[in-house]
Amino acid sequence: MYSITSESARHPDILKLIAALDRYQSELYPAESNHLLDLAALPETSLILMIVRDQQLQAVGCGAIVLNGDGTGEMKRVYIDPAHRGQHLGETLLAALEDEALSRHCHTVRLETGIKQPAAIRLYEQCGYDVRPAFPPYADDPLSLFMEKALVEDVRLAAL
Repeated sequence: MYSITSESARHPDILKLIAALDRYQSELYPAESNHLLDLAALPETSLILMIVRDQQLQAVGCGAIVLNGDGTGEMKRVYIDPAHRGQHLGETLLAALEDEALSRHCHTVRLETGIKQPAAIRLYEQCGYDVRPAFPPYADDPLSLFMEKALVEDVRLAAL
Protein backbone atom coordinates (compact mmCIF):
# COMPACT_ATOMS: atom_id res chain seq x y z
CA MET A 1 0.00 0.00 0.00
CA TYR A 2 1.34 3.41 -1.00
CA SER A 3 0.19 6.94 -0.29
CA ILE A 4 0.63 10.11 -2.33
CA THR A 5 0.54 13.48 -0.60
CA SER A 6 1.66 17.05 -1.18
CA GLU A 7 5.03 18.00 0.23
CA SER A 8 7.38 20.96 0.55
CA ALA A 9 10.27 21.21 -1.90
CA ARG A 10 12.55 21.65 1.11
CA HIS A 11 11.51 18.43 2.87
CA PRO A 12 14.54 16.15 3.45
CA ASP A 13 12.78 13.19 1.80
CA ILE A 14 12.16 15.23 -1.36
CA LEU A 15 15.76 16.45 -1.39
CA LYS A 16 17.01 12.86 -1.09
CA LEU A 17 14.84 11.63 -3.99
CA ILE A 18 15.84 14.56 -6.21
CA ALA A 19 19.52 13.95 -5.44
CA ALA A 20 19.08 10.34 -6.58
CA LEU A 21 17.36 11.55 -9.77
CA ASP A 22 20.13 14.07 -10.42
CA ARG A 23 22.81 11.38 -10.06
CA TYR A 24 20.91 9.12 -12.47
CA GLN A 25 20.38 11.82 -15.10
CA SER A 26 23.94 13.09 -14.82
CA GLU A 27 25.17 9.63 -15.81
CA LEU A 28 22.95 9.67 -18.92
CA TYR A 29 23.31 13.21 -20.27
CA PRO A 30 25.89 15.98 -20.56
CA ALA A 31 25.33 19.07 -18.42
CA GLU A 32 23.93 21.13 -21.32
CA SER A 33 21.17 18.53 -21.84
CA ASN A 34 20.31 18.20 -18.15
CA HIS A 35 17.53 20.53 -17.04
CA LEU A 36 17.80 20.10 -13.27
CA LEU A 37 15.39 22.69 -11.90
CA ASP A 38 15.76 23.57 -8.21
CA LEU A 39 12.16 23.28 -7.03
CA ALA A 40 12.98 24.87 -3.65
CA ALA A 41 13.87 28.11 -5.46
CA LEU A 42 10.31 28.48 -6.82
CA PRO A 43 7.43 30.26 -5.10
CA GLU A 44 5.26 27.64 -3.41
CA THR A 45 2.16 29.10 -5.09
CA SER A 46 3.52 28.07 -8.49
CA LEU A 47 4.44 24.54 -7.46
CA ILE A 48 2.54 21.30 -7.09
CA LEU A 49 4.86 18.77 -5.47
CA MET A 50 3.87 15.29 -4.39
CA ILE A 51 5.64 12.44 -2.68
CA VAL A 52 4.95 8.71 -2.79
CA ARG A 53 5.42 6.80 0.48
CA ASP A 54 5.30 3.08 1.20
CA GLN A 55 3.58 1.44 4.19
CA GLN A 56 6.56 2.25 6.41
CA LEU A 57 6.28 5.90 5.31
CA GLN A 58 9.56 5.70 3.43
CA ALA A 59 9.74 8.13 0.50
CA VAL A 60 9.90 6.10 -2.73
CA GLY A 61 8.91 8.62 -5.40
CA CYS A 62 8.14 12.21 -6.22
CA GLY A 63 6.97 14.51 -8.98
CA ALA A 64 6.04 18.11 -9.57
CA ILE A 65 4.17 20.44 -11.86
CA VAL A 66 5.37 24.02 -12.11
CA LEU A 67 2.41 26.28 -12.85
CA ASN A 68 3.11 29.09 -15.30
CA GLY A 69 0.09 31.24 -14.44
CA ASP A 70 -1.31 31.10 -17.99
CA GLY A 71 -3.19 27.79 -17.72
CA THR A 72 -0.13 25.71 -18.53
CA GLY A 73 2.27 23.82 -16.36
CA GLU A 74 5.46 21.84 -16.75
CA MET A 75 5.93 18.35 -15.32
CA LYS A 76 9.28 18.17 -13.50
CA ARG A 77 11.29 15.86 -11.27
CA VAL A 78 9.23 12.68 -11.71
CA TYR A 79 11.12 9.83 -10.07
CA ILE A 80 10.29 6.43 -8.62
CA ASP A 81 12.98 4.59 -6.69
CA PRO A 82 14.12 1.59 -8.81
CA ALA A 83 13.16 -0.90 -6.06
CA HIS A 84 9.53 0.26 -6.28
CA ARG A 85 9.06 0.41 -10.05
CA GLY A 86 6.63 -1.84 -11.89
CA GLN A 87 3.77 -1.20 -9.47
CA HIS A 88 2.03 1.56 -11.46
CA LEU A 89 3.22 4.23 -9.02
CA GLY A 90 4.24 6.49 -11.90
CA GLU A 91 0.76 6.39 -13.42
CA THR A 92 -0.86 7.00 -10.03
CA LEU A 93 1.52 9.87 -9.26
CA LEU A 94 0.92 11.55 -12.64
CA ALA A 95 -2.85 11.26 -12.18
CA ALA A 96 -2.64 12.89 -8.72
CA LEU A 97 -0.45 15.71 -10.05
CA GLU A 98 -2.76 16.27 -13.02
CA ASP A 99 -5.87 16.32 -10.80
CA GLU A 100 -4.32 18.97 -8.57
CA ALA A 101 -3.16 20.98 -11.59
CA LEU A 102 -6.66 20.92 -13.05
CA SER A 103 -8.11 22.08 -9.72
CA ARG A 104 -5.69 25.03 -9.93
CA HIS A 105 -6.90 26.02 -13.43
CA CYS A 106 -4.06 24.39 -15.35
CA HIS A 107 -5.44 22.98 -18.62
CA THR A 108 -2.22 21.88 -20.36
CA VAL A 109 0.85 20.09 -18.99
CA ARG A 110 4.10 19.99 -20.94
CA LEU A 111 7.33 18.19 -20.22
CA GLU A 112 10.86 17.57 -21.40
CA THR A 113 12.39 14.14 -20.93
CA GLY A 114 15.51 12.48 -22.20
CA ILE A 115 15.62 10.06 -25.09
CA LYS A 116 17.75 7.65 -23.02
CA GLN A 117 14.85 7.06 -20.63
CA PRO A 118 12.52 4.69 -22.50
CA ALA A 119 10.55 3.75 -19.36
CA ALA A 120 9.74 7.42 -18.70
CA ILE A 121 8.72 7.94 -22.33
CA ARG A 122 6.44 4.88 -22.17
CA LEU A 123 4.91 6.14 -18.92
CA TYR A 124 4.10 9.53 -20.42
CA GLU A 125 2.71 7.99 -23.62
CA GLN A 126 0.52 5.57 -21.63
CA CYS A 127 -0.78 8.52 -19.61
CA GLY A 128 -1.84 10.43 -22.72
CA TYR A 129 1.11 12.69 -23.46
CA ASP A 130 1.85 13.39 -27.12
CA VAL A 131 5.15 14.43 -28.69
CA ARG A 132 5.38 18.12 -29.54
CA PRO A 133 8.07 20.63 -30.56
CA ALA A 134 10.34 22.24 -27.98
CA PHE A 135 8.71 24.96 -25.90
CA PRO A 136 10.26 27.91 -24.03
CA PRO A 137 12.65 27.99 -22.26
CA TYR A 138 13.99 24.95 -24.13
CA ALA A 139 15.72 24.81 -27.50
CA ASP A 140 15.73 21.79 -29.77
CA ASP A 141 18.10 19.18 -28.38
CA PRO A 142 18.75 15.79 -29.98
CA LEU A 143 18.82 14.25 -26.48
CA SER A 144 15.43 15.70 -25.45
CA LEU A 145 11.88 14.70 -26.20
CA PHE A 146 9.09 17.21 -25.59
CA MET A 147 5.53 16.14 -24.78
CA GLU A 148 2.17 17.69 -23.89
CA LYS A 149 -1.22 16.68 -22.55
CA ALA A 150 -4.47 18.63 -22.42
CA LEU A 151 -6.18 18.12 -19.07
CA VAL A 152 -9.95 17.84 -19.14
CA GLU A 153 -12.42 17.84 -16.31
CA ASP A 154 -14.56 14.78 -15.82
CA VAL A 155 -17.62 15.41 -18.04
CA ARG A 156 -19.94 14.17 -15.30
CA LEU A 157 -18.65 16.93 -13.01
CA ALA A 158 -18.73 19.54 -15.76
CA ALA A 159 -22.42 18.77 -16.38
CA LEU A 160 -23.40 19.52 -12.76
